[in-house]
Amino acid sequence: MSYTIVAHQAVLPGHEQPVGATITVAGGKIASVVEGVSSSVPNAVVIPAGRVLLPGLIDSHVHLNQPGRTAWEGFASGTAAAVAGGVTTLIDMPLNSIPPTTTVANLGEKRAAALSTGIRTDVGFWGGIIPGNAGDLKPLLEAGAKGFKCFLIESGVDEFPCVDGLDLITACDALEGTNALVMFHAELDQNPATHTHDHPESYSTFLASRPPSLELDALALILSLARRCPALRFHIVHLSAADALPLIRAARAGTDGGAPVQNLTVETCFHYLTLSSEAIPDNATSYKCCPPIRSEANRRLLRAAVADGTIDYVVSDHSPCTPELKKGDFMSAWGGVSGLGFGLPLLWTEFGADIPLPRIVHWLSSAQAGQVGLAGRKGSIVPGADADFAVFDPAASVEITRDDLLFRNKQSAYIGKTLKGRVEKTYLRGEVVWDASDATGSLAAPTKGQLL
Repeated sequence: MSYTIVAHQAVLPGHEQPVGATITVAGGKIASVVEGVSSSVPNAVVIPAGRVLLPGLIDSHVHLNQPGRTAWEGFASGTAAAVAGGVTTLIDMPLNSIPPTTTVANLGEKRAAALSTGIRTDVGFWGGIIPGNAGDLKPLLEAGAKGFKCFLIESGVDEFPCVDGLDLITACDALEGTNALVMFHAELDQNPATHTHDHPESYSTFLASRPPSLELDALALILSLARRCPALRFHIVHLSAADALPLIRAARAGTDGGAPVQNLTVETCFHYLTLSSEAIPDNATSYKCCPPIRSEANRRLLRAAVADGTIDYVVSDHSPCTPELKKGDFMSAWGGVSGLGFGLPLLWTEFGADIPLPRIVHWLSSAQAGQVGLAGRKGSIVPGADADFAVFDPAASVEITRDDLLFRNKQSAYIGKTLKGRVEKTYLRGEVVWDASDATGSLAAPTKGQLL
C-alpha cells in the first residue's frame, strides 16, 4: 500500500516549529519527505490546518506485567491505551511479570505472551539485573533485550531482588565489550531503620519515608560505576529529587573532582513534572509511587532541568496494579502511577506556553529512539523510518474521566484534570490503528503491532 500525506503542519527534524510537508508512504515505511504543502497530489490524505502531524511517540518505561500479573495490566489493554495517546512504540520493564525478564528463556515467555494476546503498538523489552544472573546478560542482549534495569532498593516483588555494589561490578564486567545500557531505580537506603508512621493516611508521612538522600546516595554509586566503565552506558530512571540535578551537571562537566561523565543519561516522569505533594489529599493512593512525587518547588526545578537538557527525556513509568492493592493508606498501598497514553497532553499543558511543540515531541520520541537503538526507524518523520504518525489537535481541551482510561484498571491520579491537546488519529506502519472519532471501531480492529 502506498499513498501520500499532505500536512499543513508537521514536526520534522531540524525545525523548531511545525512546517508544511508532503510525505509519501510505501510498504509501511516513509519513502520521501518534501517540505511544503503540495496541492496537486490526487487522493492524498490531508492533515488540515489546525492539526499537527507528529512522529509516532515512544514510551520506554512501562510495566505491562504479562504474564503472571496480567490482572494488573496486559499487552492488549496497555497497548490500546498507548495508541489512543499517539504512542506507537513501548519498551516493557523486566519486573512485575512472572517470570521476570532476567534470562533468555524468560524473555521468550514474555514475547510469546505478547504475540498470543495481540499488541496494538510495537513492543520491545528491557532485561533485568538481579543477584546471580551476570552470565545471562550478554545472551539477553544477543536475544534482543534493549538494555538492563536494576534496583538499588527492594523492588516490592520477590522475583526481582535488588543488587548491591558487588553485584553491579560483576554485571558490568560481564558486559565488557558491549555498549549496553544499564538502568537504575536510583534509591539507595544506606541506613535502613524501622520507621514509625503515626499518620499513614497523610502523604507527608510517606514522603518523609523516601527522602531525597536515597536518590543522592544512589547517584554517588552510579557515578562511580560510570567512571569505572566508560564503554558502558548508564541511565537513571524516574528521577524525582531535584537535589540531584547540580551533582549530575557537575559530574558531566567534570567539576566535581572527577573525570567528566559522558555516559550518563536521565529521565523523569509525567507525574513529577505535573503534580506536587502539597496538593495530594489524604489516602489518595493513586498518587503513590517510588520515588515519590515531591514539592512544588522541586517540581519547578525538574521542569527547568527538562527544558535545559539536564534531563534527557520524559516517560510515563506506567506502573498499575489491581484496585485492591491501591486500597488503604499511603504506607500500605502499592506504589505506582497509571498514565499510559496521557504524556503528550500532559506535557503540552505544562510546557506549551513557552516550549515549542517539536521540542516536547523530541522528549517523547526521537530522544528515546536513540536510547533504545531505534534511531532512524522510530521517533522521527524521515525517509526510511516506519510510517508511524500521530495527528494532534493542540487547541483541544479534554477533561480526563474514567471512561478515557483504556488500560486495564480504571484508576489514575489524572482523573478529573483538564488537559490541552488531543490525539485524533494514530498510524502504525502506515495504517490507522486509532481514530478518536470511532474509538469503538478502533478497539475492535485487528492488532497490528510487532515485537522489536
